[in-house]
Amino acid sequence: MKIALISFHSFFQPGGVKRHVLGLAKELKKRKITVKIIAPRRSFKENYGKDVILLGTSFPLPFSGGVSDLGINFNPLAIEDVLKEEKFNVLHFHNFGFPSTLQILASLSASNTLNILTCHFNIKGSKFLKRFPVLLYLLKKICQWKIDGVIGVAPLNLEPFRKYKGPKIVIPNGIDLEVFNPKVPQIKKFNKDRVNILFLGRIEKRKGLIYLLKAYKILEKKLGGGWVSSNLRLIIVGEGPLKNDLENWVKLNKLKNVIFEGKVPEDKVASYYKSCDIYCSPAIFGESFGLVLVEAMACGKPVVAFTNEGYKGVLTGKGARFLAKPRDYKILAEKLEILIKNKRLREEMGKWGIKEAKKYSWPKIAGRVLDFYELCRKNKERQKRGKRLFRIEKYIDKILNKVYNKNILNWLKWPK
Repeated sequence: MKIALISFHSFFQPGGVKRHVLGLAKELKKRKITVKIIAPRRSFKENYGKDVILLGTSFPLPFSGGVSDLGINFNPLAIEDVLKEEKFNVLHFHNFGFPSTLQILASLSASNTLNILTCHFNIKGSKFLKRFPVLLYLLKKICQWKIDGVIGVAPLNLEPFRKYKGPKIVIPNGIDLEVFNPKVPQIKKFNKDRVNILFLGRIEKRKGLIYLLKAYKILEKKLGGGWVSSNLRLIIVGEGPLKNDLENWVKLNKLKNVIFEGKVPEDKVASYYKSCDIYCSPAIFGESFGLVLVEAMACGKPVVAFTNEGYKGVLTGKGARFLAKPRDYKILAEKLEILIKNKRLREEMGKWGIKEAKKYSWPKIAGRVLDFYELCRKNKERQKRGKRLFRIEKYIDKILNKVYNKNILNWLKWPK
C-alpha cells in the first residue's frame, strides 16, 4: 500500500491539521507503510524533506474568524506527473480545498485510487458557507462522485454528509504520547513560584483570547493586585492578526504578569504545556475537535475552556465541570479561580486528563483509519462488481428485446 496524505493547509505555520497529518504519517511509517505528504507551498524557502511533496500554491485567506488557505495548482500537468510517478493506492484528503481537491480528483491517475476525505473543519458553524451554500452543494456532489469514504474528527463534521451513500465514520484526531506526556522538560524561566495559566494558539478572533484577558482582569480585582503579582502568571504562546491590539489592551488595563511569547518552535510546544498549571482555551466557535486540549491533558494539565461544539466532545465527565458558555468571561474567571486556589484539584484533573488522552494515541487512531480504508476498498469492489453485472444484464436484455420484437412466425416460413 502506498498512501498520499493530502493537506490543503500550508505547512508554513503551525496548525491542528498539520500536526494530525504529520502524526498519522509517522505512525503509518512505523507499520512499514509507504507514505508521502502533499501540501501547497506558501514560500519558496519551504523544504520539509523527500517525504513531503509541495504541490500548488497556498494563499492566506480570512475565513470564519481565522486564517485559512486558498490552494491553487496553476500547472495541472504537475498533478498528473506526481500521481503517475508515485502510483499511490490511496489518496487521503484532509479537508476539501476549492479548487485544488477537484483538480486532483479530475486527474486520470485518481480514477483507480481509493479516495478518502477527512473533514476537520466545522462546516455547520461556517458563516462563509452559509452565505455561499452553492459551495457546500458542490462539495456534496463531488464527494458522491469521487470520494469512497468520509471521516469526521467529530460527529458534527459528518452532519452535512447525511445523504452521502458511501461509508462514513467518526475517527478523532490522534496524539503522539511520546511527545506529549508528563515527563517532558519544562521551560526553566517559568518556574513553579507562580500558578501559570497557558494560552497556546493563533491570536485571532475565533480563538477568543480577549475573553481570557478579561477573565484575568477579574481575577486581579478579586484576588488582589499584590497577590497576583507574586502568585499568578498568564503565558500567551502564538502569533496572529490581533496580537498587537491585545498587547495594547493588556498595557492599557495594566494587567500584571501577562507574557506574550510569540511563535515558538513546534518541538517546544510540549514543554510549554508542562510549564503551566492550568491550560485555557477560550475559543468561541469553529472548533471541530480540540487537539490542544488533548495535548495539554496528555501532559497532565487541567483544562478550562468554552463549550464550543468541538470541545464538548473532549471535555466529558469530570472535564465538563470546567467548561463555560462561549464569551462568558465572568464564568471563565470563576472556573479558573477554582483551580488556582486548589492544588489538589489541579493534580486530580491532571491525572484524569492523562487517562483520557490515551484514548487518542496514534496507534489506536491509525489502526482505525487503516480499518476504514479496508472497509471502503471492499465497498468499492462490490460497487464495481455490481456495475459490471448491471451492464451484462442490460446487454442481455437488449438482445432478448430484439429477439422478442421480431415476428418469430416469419422465421418459420419455408422459402418459396
